Amino acid sequence: MDEFDVKIEGRIDQILAEILGISRNQTANLIKSENVFLNSQICSKPSLKAQIGDKIRVFYPAAPKAEFGEVKFDVEIIYEDDDILVINKPSNLVVHPASSVKEPTLVDWLKAKNFTLSTINGEIRAGIVHRLDKGTSGAMVVAKNNAAHANLSAQLTDKSMGRIYLALTDLPLKENCIIERPIGRNPNNRLKKAIITNGRAAKSAFMNIHSGKFNLVAAKLFTGRTHQIRVHLASINRHILGDNLYGIKSDLGRIMLHAYLLYFSHPKTGEMMKFRANLSDEFTKFFSENLEETYEKIEQNRLFSAFGDADKWMRIQ
Repeated sequence: MDEFDVKIEGRIDQILAEILGISRNQTANLIKSENVFLNSQICSKPSLKAQIGDKIRVFYPAAPKAEFGEVKFDVEIIYEDDDILVINKPSNLVVHPASSVKEPTLVDWLKAKNFTLSTINGEIRAGIVHRLDKGTSGAMVVAKNNAAHANLSAQLTDKSMGRIYLALTDLPLKENCIIERPIGRNPNNRLKKAIITNGRAAKSAFMNIHSGKFNLVAAKLFTGRTHQIRVHLASINRHILGDNLYGIKSDLGRIMLHAYLLYFSHPKTGEMMKFRANLSDEFTKFFSENLEETYEKIEQNRLFSAFGDADKWMRIQ
């Protein structure tokens, strides 16, 4: 439980967002779940006005038990301490429960393993700071407490947290490039996103790693729109193998997109941390004949250095 004295009057969701360093959606979740009190009275509306001298108390609910009684899969742990957990999410695993999800999720696995999780983003998304699409594998950081969650969320917002992805594509890039094209809902298919004139700003950088029998591309996101890598590649007629939504239907069983590198500052110590999520056999089988050479090309420092010079690349708008 946290308690605060109001020093500037205003909406309670805005005041809490500023004090806790989280989004107004997150504060709204806390309020709607009746975990926020204003002068000892339950606050039920995010728009409620607080006055100077009022007292706000915030209670953080414990994460509930897993929705599914038995979770039969496991997840690779890359790093763990008292504040964070970094994992390598398998492909075809949904991150958190939803009404349309009928199988165990990553959140169910975390609860089944009895990890302490942040609850600042609500019970359904306990511990989840950022997400990956169901089919995408790779590095994710999970918050074990609300202070860590708030700090990591702030890094997401100010772009000091980031990821570098690897993708196997049907065609190589003509050259390394930056794509800045707005993304919005596809008007003809509610499951898809598209390049839309009045969509949300989106910026991605793409780099060729290997071309030949297979085409390996690295990608860095400067914004975090849904399906961003897939939509931007499709806009230049490049498609990720196994992407049945934006590419050509296949029987690969997964989309060949992997969050390979993840970097952020530790929420407590401030130390810059970099993590690599190992590629699965289903990914590396495509370049087994050139395995050593390919791993040299995707060496961590080499990728960070290359994307550090990305502003010099061709820009597609």
